[in-house]
Amino acid sequence: MTTREIKKNIHWVGVVDWNIRDFHGYSTYKGTTYNSFLVMDEKIALVDTVKKPFKQELIDHIRELTDPEKIDYIIVNHVEMDHSGSLPDMIDLIKPEKIFCSPMGHKALLSHFHREDWPYEIVKSGDSISLGKKTVHFLETKMLHWPDSMFSYIPEDKLLISSDAFGQHWSTSERFDDEVDKPELMAHASKYYANILMIFSPNVRKLLEKVAEMGLEIDMIAPDHGLIWRENVGEILESYGRWARQEAKQKAVIVYDTMWKSTETMAKAIYKGLLEEGISIKMMDLKTNHRSDIVNEILDTKAVLFGSPTLNNGMLPSMADLLTYLKGLRPTGKIGAAFGSFGWSGEAVKHINGFMEKMKFDILDPGIKVKNVPIAEDLQKCVELGTKIGQAIKG
Repeated sequence: MTTREIKKNIHWVGVVDWNIRDFHGYSTYKGTTYNSFLVMDEKIALVDTVKKPFKQELIDHIRELTDPEKIDYIIVNHVEMDHSGSLPDMIDLIKPEKIFCSPMGHKALLSHFHREDWPYEIVKSGDSISLGKKTVHFLETKMLHWPDSMFSYIPEDKLLISSDAFGQHWSTSERFDDEVDKPELMAHASKYYANILMIFSPNVRKLLEKVAEMGLEIDMIAPDHGLIWRENVGEILESYGRWARQEAKQKAVIVYDTMWKSTETMAKAIYKGLLEEGISIKMMDLKTNHRSDIVNEILDTKAVLFGSPTLNNGMLPSMADLLTYLKGLRPTGKIGAAFGSFGWSGEAVKHINGFMEKMKFDILDPGIKVKNVPIAEDLQKCVELGTKIGQAIKG
């Protein structure tokens, strides 16, 4: 059997994508999963489908448990194509009585698949359906991370099927959080939050407050990507609260690119100043670190220092790429500074400052520009910048 029973008569029937390496600019260097769940009761419900190329695997997994044509309902928690790509084929095969979706989900399904003849049943927060012994309660989670997103909660099993929230891009043969290395799991979970949900942090805070108000008993969270949470439910909920508040450690990230090592030499001098203040530091060269891994480090950092030499009156493309990506994710509460070398014009620092202003960074210093190769006096200024930022981090 390649399926897995996660609760009595509730089965994981999803697929593992071992080979995907990029997800909209997010480095999925360890793959991902597309989780789908089959609830077996008097009525049988399939919760979400999978990316289209994996349709046959989903069908084969369902057939290990039942004839697909015996499925009564399809629940669409999220319309993004990694969860709905195989939906038209599954509908043709299953011929469900009803397809449950949120109001925005209905609009998204129509605009994606243009099928007005499907048996839609629109549900809102507070609505529920009976499958027999089990019930499914629906909670709209708009903009987590699409307008159509919703949760499905089965109170009899204290199971929250959480769509894209609480997920990780990580392909494993294991299905549960307590079957894998916990530090690695949490690293994948934080990277997922930083790159997909950071922009929606205000919505996450409101959702967590709503769940607390509703008093939902949850002892398992089954996301649409990655491992299912059964041992560390409290910890992932607490972590989401902390990440949503963008709580920062006494930590700095120095991210830079360099042409002839001058900007890198400056970065090392800034590092020295921060280190002398007892600050935890991550040095991240854009040539060897992917933007999505850098953003993961930025999630819980207090200060970010961006370094780039000037190229054609601007910054290096790698830095422009990172700043454009980061701006879209809307980090908050960060201290920032810019630095870099130049040959004859030196606009990189100005352009980096412009990005930080748009992101509402607290820019404590106008930045340091060095012509060609830094001398001892220049490097001392870099050390002093590190000291200044370190003292600001400590408050």
